[in-house]
Amino acid sequence: MTRLMMVLFSFISVTLMGICIVAALVTGNDTLMPISLAAAIGFVAALPASFIIARKLA
Repeated sequence: MTRLMMVLFSFISVTLMGICIVAALVTGNDTLMPISLAAAIGFVAALPASFIIARKLA
């Protein structure tokens, strides 16, 4: 299950980071700090999401 979670994490993290960055840009936050914070939030949110999805698939 760990390998499945890591594979899923690679896709889910990029997707969530992109969604958070787009949300930050749409709201008018176009400097380095809000974009970096949005990417970090997406990265951290991908950990439990990939774990839950891997557990449901396995």
